[in-house]
Amino acid sequence: MCGIVGYVGKEQAAPVLLDGLTKLEYRGYDSAGIAVRDGDKDAVVVKAKGRLAALKEKTDNGKTVVGTCGIGHTRWATHGAPSELNAHPHCSDDHNVVGVHNGIIENFQELKAKLLSHDYKFYSDTDTEVAIKLIDYYYKKYEHTPVDAINHALVRIRGSYALAIMFKDYPGEIYVARKDSPMIIGALDDGAILGSDVPAILKYTRKVYYIGNLELGRLTTDGITFYNLDGDVIEKELKTVEWDAEAAEKGGFEHFMMKEIYEQPKAVKDTYSAYINDGKIDLSAVKIDADFLKSLERIYVVACGSAYHVGVVGKYVIEELTGVPVEIDLASEFRYRNPRLVKNSVVIVISQSGETADSLAALRLAKDMGIPTLGIVNVVGSSIAREADHVMYTYAGPEIAVATTKAYSCQLIAIYLLSIALAKSKETIDEAREKSLLEAIENLPKQIEKILDDKERIQWFAAKYANAHDIFFIGRGIDYAICLEGSLKMKEISYIHSEAYAAGELKHGTISLIDQGTLVVGVMTQEELFEKTRSNMVEVKARGAYLMGLTTYGNYNIEDTVEFSVYVPKTEELFSTSLAIIPLQLLGYYVSVSKGLDVDKPRNLAKSVTVE
Repeated sequence: MCGIVGYVGKEQAAPVLLDGLTKLEYRGYDSAGIAVRDGDKDAVVVKAKGRLAALKEKTDNGKTVVGTCGIGHTRWATHGAPSELNAHPHCSDDHNVVGVHNGIIENFQELKAKLLSHDYKFYSDTDTEVAIKLIDYYYKKYEHTPVDAINHALVRIRGSYALAIMFKDYPGEIYVARKDSPMIIGALDDGAILGSDVPAILKYTRKVYYIGNLELGRLTTDGITFYNLDGDVIEKELKTVEWDAEAAEKGGFEHFMMKEIYEQPKAVKDTYSAYINDGKIDLSAVKIDADFLKSLERIYVVACGSAYHVGVVGKYVIEELTGVPVEIDLASEFRYRNPRLVKNSVVIVISQSGETADSLAALRLAKDMGIPTLGIVNVVGSSIAREADHVMYTYAGPEIAVATTKAYSCQLIAIYLLSIALAKSKETIDEAREKSLLEAIENLPKQIEKILDDKERIQWFAAKYANAHDIFFIGRGIDYAICLEGSLKMKEISYIHSEAYAAGELKHGTISLIDQGTLVVGVMTQEELFEKTRSNMVEVKARGAYLMGLTTYGNYNIEDTVEFSVYVPKTEELFSTSLAIIPLQLLGYYVSVSKGLDVDKPRNLAKSVTVE
């Protein structure tokens, strides 16, 4: 949510800033702006409401804004409506301090009242303007030193923030600070570049620093210096990002989402290959051993959105293979139910970005309660990866489309592998069963490729139902978990009202929503539950529903019930989600394309939700 970039070096800053903001468009935004300094001249600030194209047009793609030091921002409105006035960057009254900000300042009204009493004036409705002017206040009060001014301000600020700031008296320098909102800083030969996510800087460097919570940084052409809240210099290790710039480009596909759907076979293979050694699961990189797994008496899974749906699948798989009880929580609700966590348990937090605010807060609560935590994340060095006791990386590479596909598939693999390792440690499966489960996982990439080869049929069907008003997905057991994700894919990129229901719940109210021509998608990959779900399909058909059935090859008698059938290869039933989700991803994608919508940047949504 929101995007920050910054650059200091020998090149013109504006084109670099605009390029970085373009790479961050997927995060969601409603306005954009840049501030650029040319030597000791005042910063030139240019802002525009709407898409980044408006800002590019205003600046002739950055050519009209001269200077080698600058900051940029794409804003997602929180405090104050989308407008040019509320867009970042924001300035102090005399333009002494210019800055951009991601996050939410919770006590901005209190701070604003303080600043008004010191004759500060306000032109916007944002909390960010308050933060910038608070820094200006302390800068003028305490010896005109940026680090001291920022530190004093941060002590007063409550909330989350990633800040990038320029001071009039310090040309060619950018100061940064963060708490809970993401920021990554790239080292260049003759300067530095910063962004709120990796794709913003990949074109320029893969050598990065991860700035920690309540830490500050100073970026100049001579290098990067980090400070703690006391103003003391601290050392940080330079890391290498394994992603390359090409991975964050469309590569000939019309949309990032379709590219990422096609990248799933490789992403799945890369993820399981990282944790299988000589035909056995090796979790040494996660720092989890058999004794720890054997001691577990309960597992808690905490996540948001699609990652939560992975947790639902995980509950079925873990309990089936191990008998260990699993509780699943939406991260946004976890803290508010005052959770009672038992000893000999682990809290698994799943997040693609590793920066999801609610998930991060849940992780910290679990740690405060003394419960071990495991993060399943895709972004190396992210907040959850740094703060979890154990981290299991997925190897999806950069995922740009807002609607997750390959990251979701990789998270499933992580859950499968953890389930098998737990079952082996608990001795609830033998070596033969372990071998068959691992073979099923290793076959998934080729099976996904087979499904993708048949995408034209789904494209045809999607075009036929692009004008649907309501779509219902029904299934039982793991099939219900598949429906949750399939429904989310549909609603978030097609804007069609879509819901997932446990098929057995239809008679408890839901069936009253079925009208003539309502599309109902039945997922039936679990053999034991096939006839029960098909019976539910017959019920809704009798009330006028149009049926699509999703099942495995061999269940051809489904064609007697449904109007349109989709088949996926047979696999271990516990892993059927990995295959059944592919047609549903394609269905959502093609419906959105048929409606002429922006698939990669659906309205009102952001890739990573970094504020509550």
